[in-house]
Amino acid sequence: MNDQLRPMTEADIADERARFPQAFSRSPKELALLWAVWGGGTALTAYCLYRFGFFSGGFTGGMMKFASVVVVQLFPPKGFEQLPTFLMVIGETLAMAFLGTILGAAMAFPLSFLASKNMMPFRPIQFGARRFADLLRSFDYLIWALIFVRAIGLGPLAGIMAIAIVETGTFIKLYSEIIENLDRKQMEGIRASGGNWLQAARFGVLPQVLPMMLSNTLYMFEHNTRSASILGIVGAGGIGFLLSDRLRAYELEEACLIIILVILTVYAIDYLSTILRQRFIRGQAETGKLATHKPSPPAASAGSLRN
Repeated sequence: MNDQLRPMTEADIADERARFPQAFSRSPKELALLWAVWGGGTALTAYCLYRFGFFSGGFTGGMMKFASVVVVQLFPPKGFEQLPTFLMVIGETLAMAFLGTILGAAMAFPLSFLASKNMMPFRPIQFGARRFADLLRSFDYLIWALIFVRAIGLGPLAGIMAIAIVETGTFIKLYSEIIENLDRKQMEGIRASGGNWLQAARFGVLPQVLPMMLSNTLYMFEHNTRSASILGIVGAGGIGFLLSDRLRAYELEEACLIIILVILTVYAIDYLSTILRQRFIRGQAETGKLATHKPSPPAASAGSLRN
């Protein structure tokens, strides 16, 4: 016992190093592979930077010109007399992001169960749902906005549909991964007590996955607000149309005011979504603690679960 508690000496360390050499140093093959990976990655990065002109004088001059445009031509912001119009269009942008996010989440929620391996044992359906999600999110918002502008005309409806289509694919992937990582013991306990598949999903799956689904949905709403800000460039409504119009007319001071309003809007959404996430998740955690401190009720029968 005392021999186990004594401090290790240099001789002990040398003995352990001889017994387990892989724990103290990499083999020559591993070192060669490590250097090859890092060296190849560094060489590829340097080549790409050189190939696209990062080391040229044009890039340096362009950055200096960009700095002068930002500092000299954008500031100070102007157009405060048009602030009511800007705020009204930002409200339209928020509505586009909100409706697109809600529609995408609503369409993705049932499909995410089909895309989850632990909820859909029939592999062709699960594989098809995953590939369908990949198809929807393979194209950017602007591509879908161009398609919907062509199909249903100019206006915010095209932007809402573009956001909803992309978010359906994104939420299917996010929600299905959340469902696949849940604790199966609650669901298995309900099934063992006589509950059917719907009851297992309602009482064993949803309480675990809803907080994370809400967190992801709130984050994507913030992301979609930024995306909706540029959809107006292709005629899909929102503040992007006014921003692109000011930039094309070289009214950079008014464009600066629009950019500041968009940034403040994103800050506000991020702050509010953080509060909602914390309160909702804290409430779920407190509910779980109360449930664990309550005395265990008698085991439910299959008949009571069915009723």
